[in-house]
Amino acid sequence: MQEITRIVVPLDLGEHTQKLVDFALYIAEKLDAHISFIHVVEFYAPAYLMVSPSLDEFNREQVEKATEMMASLIEDTKEKYSNISGIVNQREIVESIVKYAKEEEAGLLIIGTHGSKGLERILLGSVAGRVLKRVHCPSLLLNPYK
Repeated sequence: MQEITRIVVPLDLGEHTQKLVDFALYIAEKLDAHISFIHVVEFYAPAYLMVSPSLDEFNREQVEKATEMMASLIEDTKEKYSNISGIVNQREIVESIVKYAKEEEAGLLIIGTHGSKGLERILLGSVAGRVLKRVHCPSLLLNPYK
């Protein structure tokens, strides 16, 4: 069995992010492992055209906002645990997480179970569920509502 020296943690940068970060820190400290956070910005565009003057500008703003939030999270978290890094990616969410976990040679993936609901979940399934079916390494699910 592969020793767990690297943990990948996908984040949605939403209201329950801190619970997932705290859990990942707890596990990483026990294993003395590096944590790699990833947030993926997926461009949905057409529904948001009324909000933004242009699609490109809206997408750029989403990436900039996510990048600022990730940088802030990394800075705040490094006070508790220094062996961390994080990226913001721009593509399909599940594909991006699976590819990043492989590139990082993750020994463990920790992912939250919250996310899509209603019709989106029925049609596409949860992001966590789709990632778990494709990722190469063992995974832990965290339900932030419990």
